[in-house]
Amino acid sequence: MTKTTVEVLFKSKRIVSHIRSYKKGHYTTLPEHMPKSHREYRDWSPRRLINWASTIGPSTRALVEAIMASRQHPVQGYRSAMGLIRLAKTYPNERLEAAAKRALAARALSFKSVDMMLKNNLEGAASEAQGQLPIVRHKNIRGAEYYH
Repeated sequence: MTKTTVEVLFKSKRIVSHIRSYKKGHYTTLPEHMPKSHREYRDWSPRRLINWASTIGPSTRALVEAIMASRQHPVQGYRSAMGLIRLAKTYPNERLEAAAKRALAARALSFKSVDMMLKNNLEGAASEAQGQLPIVRHKNIRGAEYYH
């Protein structure tokens, strides 16, 4: 590595050279250097994955859109999106939708978050807990009328 370049060597021979980037999360990968599995997704459009997610439900669609929007390049969210869509083969759409809704509320924009919720039957936990919270009454708590 130099200040401007990263080189990959094999048996003392340079295989490839890239411009070095100091930007956190910034990618400089050339398409021909991508793994085969990533190159397959490269030609897909975000719209294709969003449409697939729509067949599961609106929360899954919104989660896929949010995942792609949270990445510097939408392609970086394809694997997470594909994982979510693949979960529909294992879990009913209703459970996947509930987990996607909870993930969106928590801003947990990853396949792993949804997968763990489903594996641990936690997709409905947030909504159940909200209805059970007691109303706090205390003499130091002012009501809305105080601020009018």
